[in-house]
Formats: sequence, C-alpha cells, structure tokens
Amino acid sequence: MNTDIFKAAILGVVEGITEFLPISSTGHLILASDMLGFTNDMSKTFEVFIQLGAILSVVWMYREKVSATIKGIGTQNTNRFLLNLMIAFLPAVFFGLITHSFIKRHLFNPVTVAFALVVGGIAMLVIERVIKRTVVTDIDDISFKQALAIGLAQTLSLFPGVSRAGATIMGAMCFGLNRKVATEFSFFLAIPTMFAATSYDLLKNLHNLTAGDLPIFGVGFFVSFFSALFVIKAFLGFVTKHTFNSFAIYRIIFGAIILFYYM
Repeated sequence: MNTDIFKAAILGVVEGITEFLPISSTGHLILASDMLGFTNDMSKTFEVFIQLGAILSVVWMYREKVSATIKGIGTQNTNRFLLNLMIAFLPAVFFGLITHSFIKRHLFNPVTVAFALVVGGIAMLVIERVIKRTVVTDIDDISFKQALAIGLAQTLSLFPGVSRAGATIMGAMCFGLNRKVATEFSFFLAIPTMFAATSYDLLKNLHNLTAGDLPIFGVGFFVSFFSALFVIKAFLGFVTKHTFNSFAIYRIIFGAIILFYYM
C-alpha cells in the first residue's frame, strides 16, 4: 500500500504539471505508469480520476470568473460564453462515446503515445510558423463558428498523446484567437470535458474499485490539484510572451526517445 501511495503521488505530480501544457497529460501518465509498473485495471481509472484534481484547480484559479458567470446567467455575454463552451464541448462527447472502448483497448500504450507526441510537435511548429494573424483578443468575442471549430480540434485529443490542451489551443489559434485567449478558453473548456470524462469512466469502472483504493485516489487527487495550481499561473504568464515552439521541440525529442526505447 505504501508503495502504491508513493506511485500515486508521483503520478499526481505528472498529471498536475502536464494537464494544461500542450504536451499530453494522458500520454505522460501512460508512460509514467508503465515505468512504475502501475498498470492494472484500477490504475486506468486512477489516471482519469486524478485529472479531476487538476480541473478543480482551474475552477479555483478562475473562481471569480466562474462566480460571475453563474450570477450572470441570463445576460447576453454570459449566455454567449456558456453557449460557446457547450458548442465546443459536444463534439468530444459524441466522438468520445463512439470511440472510448476502442481507444482504451488498443491505443493506451507507450508506442502510440510517442508517435502522437512527435506528430503533434511537428504540427505545432508548422502552426506557429504559418499562423500570424489574430482577430480575437477577448474570450467574450469568440464566435459560435470558432467555438465549434475548437470543439472539433479537441476531438483529436481522444488519441492518447495528442494533448487536449495542445489540440484546443493550437486549433483556436488556427481560427483567429490569440495565444492568451486560446489558452484561457482551453482551460474553461477543460472543466465540462474532464468532468464528463471522469464521471463516465468512474461509473463504468466502480466495480473494479475497493475501499482500499481510496487513499491512493485521494493522494493522487490532492497532489494533482496543487501541482496544477502552480503550473496554470506560470503557463499563462509564459504564453503572453513566448511561442509554443519550446513545447513542440520537447514533444518531438521526448517522443523520439520513447519510440527508440520501446521499439
């Protein structure tokens, strides 16, 4: 049990650090779990559950915006913002329900993750080089069409290793959002997306869990929450001054090393 709690803490740190960076938290969790030997049926549910800790860190970090949104329901700006989130959220629900079982069975492995890391890194470099013009500099100015496009981009992250944050942020930049707005919208979109994914996975796998698993899940959850709090603030400060090229290069190098190791 003590060994499993130690592993849970490590995975909580990995999740908290990587969830909101465009480097794939799921991919890093799969790789870290494989290296730690934490790969039973419970571990797959654990990896999804601790994402909830990271998502709650967003709710806490943006608690004023969340509170204002709740109070402002019925006003034009708030209704538009919530509708944009719903539009962007639905494609992942639709395609996720269709592909969930197949992805869990066949794609949750280090080689597919490494491949996605490399390809995603190359795509990020291309997007950074090609996209120069931005037309949206405020999150309340996102159009319904742009929200749908970002939602479709998010479906790419169903493939482990692509990165939900990477797909939504880079997709948003392709459709005219500047880096900061793209990043913030990605954070907010993560709230319904990851809550839905976590709830769905837990309901499907409750029969695999026991009371003895609670300490492991609790440690992973809280470590993930506090790790993510630190990363969110630092990442927002970073994207206002830098491109995503450093993350792209990291993905390519890390993915290539993993491919070489496992193949």
